[in-house]
Amino acid sequence: MSKFFSLKSFLGNESFYSSFNSGNQNEVIETVRTVIQKIQEELENLRTTELDPTTSASVFKQGAFLADVLGLLESAVASHDFKEKKRSDDEPADYFLREEIRKYVKIKPNRLGKQNFMGANATFTSIGHACFAMKEELEEYMDYDVGEICNDDWKLAQRLMVHGCDPLPRRRCFSRAPKLYSQPFPINESMWKLPDDRNVRWSQYRCKNFKCLANTTTTSKGFFKCSDCFNLTHHEMPRWVRLDGLDFSVGTGTFAARMREFNVTIVSATINFGAPFSEMIALRGLVPLYLTINQRLPFFDNTIDLIHTTRFLDGWIDFVLLDFILYDWDRVLRPGGLLWIDSFFCLKEDLYDYLQAFEMLRYKKHKWVVVPKLDKDDREMFFSAVLEKPPRPFR
Repeated sequence: MSKFFSLKSFLGNESFYSSFNSGNQNEVIETVRTVIQKIQEELENLRTTELDPTTSASVFKQGAFLADVLGLLESAVASHDFKEKKRSDDEPADYFLREEIRKYVKIKPNRLGKQNFMGANATFTSIGHACFAMKEELEEYMDYDVGEICNDDWKLAQRLMVHGCDPLPRRRCFSRAPKLYSQPFPINESMWKLPDDRNVRWSQYRCKNFKCLANTTTTSKGFFKCSDCFNLTHHEMPRWVRLDGLDFSVGTGTFAARMREFNVTIVSATINFGAPFSEMIALRGLVPLYLTINQRLPFFDNTIDLIHTTRFLDGWIDFVLLDFILYDWDRVLRPGGLLWIDSFFCLKEDLYDYLQAFEMLRYKKHKWVVVPKLDKDDREMFFSAVLEKPPRPFR
């Protein structure tokens, strides 16, 4: 009886119910089912004993107690079974009609039936939460024949990413490539020379060659930000060299090219808005990172020496989103690493709030400059800074 009474005290707190959601759930449930079966058998024996007129009052109390415990256990198991059924009904795979999506998002148990070297019993492939709100577009993206050439749909993929369907699911089709791809120029030429036009698929762009993109008189390139950044000779090459020059855009990787000349490796995060920015960076012998503002940086903590941003974080960005981004940048910067904010601009009335976001980092200020944006009649302001991440004690 003392064992049963101790069990009742155990049942009377939240730890029993929470145990269903931690550790090995299947093992816990099977143990509880075994206990339920034994209690049911004991109750049957007690019912037989109760028919005996000589039965003492303690036996009736024991029966009532066991019935009470049994009710608690059965209630807990029923609750667990309901949650499991609800969880299976809410499987992400069941939301989509396209079989390829369903196969991708389903949990993939390890074939050997045990944990892999990463400590997981299965593989959990993920998609961005906004993919559920863009069901039709995602199912169009995943509409292909396995093992065949993918559709020419990179713009659809980018639209999904920009609107929060990021990461996208992997696909089992072969990506399209340029028909006449040629080897890029050697590194001593590639950084300041327009690439071969044959190395880009131009069907989704307004310009159909690099000459069009580099031409300063072309007015309909299909994009407006960094409109001159394909002009390597006159616009890009002087940047970070002239005393009066500032970087206005990551664009085609010119900052990375300039840093490479000083034996510094820079990865350029970019996206293809109206022009082949990623291809251009790669063909210059540099490293493009195809990344939207929606994503956590794919680097480990305290591993990056420098983050440089220009015309990426501007006055359009939500304050809370800016907070998340800055904290993520802080995560990957090593102690002593530099954050270079280059030509951030915003409305004059919003300047204080944006500056507070950067002040929040408590970085050492090597440079902190605020000046009017002259083309906006003093309604907008530029902000630039070079900030150093301080060392922080472990806690």
